[in-house]
Amino acid sequence: MKIASKIVATTVALLCAGSAFAQKGEVVKMVRIDALSGLLGPVGITQQKTYQYLAEQFSGAGNPAGVKFEMSFIDNKLSPAESLNALKSAIDQGIRYIVQGNGSSVSIPLIDAINKHNERNPGKEVIFLNDSGVDPDLTNSKCSYWHFRFDADTSMKMEALSSFMVDQKDVKNVYFLNQNYSHGHQVVKFAKEALARKRPDIKFIGEDFHPLAQTRDFAPYIAKIKASGADTVITGNWGSDLGLFMKAANEGGYNGKIFTYYLAASGTPTALGTNGAGRVYQIGVGHHNMGGQMEKWMKEFNAKYKDDLTSIQFAHIFKTLGTAMAKAKSTDPVKVAAAMEGLKVQSFNGEVEMRKADHQLQQPLYMAVWQKLDKKFPYNVENTGMTTALLKEYPNYVSSTPTSCQMMRPS
Repeated sequence: MKIASKIVATTVALLCAGSAFAQKGEVVKMVRIDALSGLLGPVGITQQKTYQYLAEQFSGAGNPAGVKFEMSFIDNKLSPAESLNALKSAIDQGIRYIVQGNGSSVSIPLIDAINKHNERNPGKEVIFLNDSGVDPDLTNSKCSYWHFRFDADTSMKMEALSSFMVDQKDVKNVYFLNQNYSHGHQVVKFAKEALARKRPDIKFIGEDFHPLAQTRDFAPYIAKIKASGADTVITGNWGSDLGLFMKAANEGGYNGKIFTYYLAASGTPTALGTNGAGRVYQIGVGHHNMGGQMEKWMKEFNAKYKDDLTSIQFAHIFKTLGTAMAKAKSTDPVKVAAAMEGLKVQSFNGEVEMRKADHQLQQPLYMAVWQKLDKKFPYNVENTGMTTALLKEYPNYVSSTPTSCQMMRPS
């Protein structure tokens, strides 16, 4: 009996030990649905390389679950209709991890479609991993159990940006220039609310909204901004819309401050060049000179792709997924979603937490300024001889904003 008991106990122990790594070596297929062509194509192509690089870094021994991450990509041409077709194609192929981010106008219909699919197809659920769609509504009025956001949303970034502007006494007259879709309007909304609280003396003297990824000449906007007397511009523009705006600002001789969300995105640093030193800013989840693991990644990425690693929040996705899969002892999206709720991990910018209430990642934010390289900030962005230099770090509790999400969880 004693021998039999020992055999049973040993067998149970081995089974339990094995179950902790039941998914080791398993391939986790992920598809990113985003623009790879058109004016915003260069951003998407650099991000595609970023995913390919990070998937390699985090696969196997790079994550506690021991899984292999395999990425594929579908060009949605920034179209909601194309994105829904791509979603159907991915699901038909058995892919259960959907990634998207560039354009909240695409994120919203994807959330709706994924909610309906998961409700109608139990056992075939998919998870939506949002890497950069930052409309706050996605984790408030439109929040979904199946949607997880890894970038800081528009309100979080504005909370940090406005905190920085409190001490910028030369900022007196602000002009808003933004893309005409949800994100652009949210930038203006949250900027006005935050600055009214923190700097009620600031005047808002103008605002313009332009079509997303259609404007090729921003000279007329620069002329209006200069004529208004604005000493500061706040813009949530990204991709070609920011690069061409910076080009027009240079050519039009605008010398005021410019606060951005996406200065580092592919092509914009080249458009800015050596202009804007000390007066063009970025608020984001990181900057070019973070050191440590990020410095290693950036050097390797640049050597491999002759490009800059910019959308660094993508690393949060792999870090969180690998940890959640190890915790769940499974790659099943239902179990992984449950494991991600409230999960805390150490990432490249410190401890981050996937807030259970709304699935918005809580993380530090950084205010950086465009300047020439120096010993302290040596990373050469797009070979311009310039870089983003850290001015201020804002911990999680500063950048965090409340949520109105009423999460409906599966029974």
